[in-house]
Amino acid sequence: MTRDDIEAALAIEQAVQPYPWTRGNFGDALGSGYLGLVSEASAEAGGGLQGFVVLMPGVGEAELLNIAVAAGQQRKGVGRALLESALALSRERGWGRVFLEVRTGNLPAIALYRSAGFAEIGIRRGYYHNAAGSEDALIMACELSAGESNG
Repeated sequence: MTRDDIEAALAIEQAVQPYPWTRGNFGDALGSGYLGLVSEASAEAGGGLQGFVVLMPGVGEAELLNIAVAAGQQRKGVGRALLESALALSRERGWGRVFLEVRTGNLPAIALYRSAGFAEIGIRRGYYHNAAGSEDALIMACELSAGESNG
């Protein structure tokens, strides 16, 4: 992901997330050295951004901060491919673990993460805002090794 991708990523984010990142969030993430990966449709499919993932590097690990897929591209393997790319990049960088937080009500995302090797390691009570006030976050982690493949 580059700064040239921010507008398209922002459009996806605003369309599919109840509490989306802002343009500033994307700019700050890239400016801070976070890693963004994008999935683009082929020219035959009309081109354009299909989805993205943002990773925040840490010491020996990374946090998956955001992943989103355009509404018309969901349930087609785009999210899984982005997640697998993020895990592969993490292995290449020598990170031993990737962790994330996900809304406890986001069952499709939780199923995707579990199928990719993530396990639940905790709960953050009232972490996310929602229409009812707040929602818990499920903390998940995927332990990596250099030769491992979870996909």
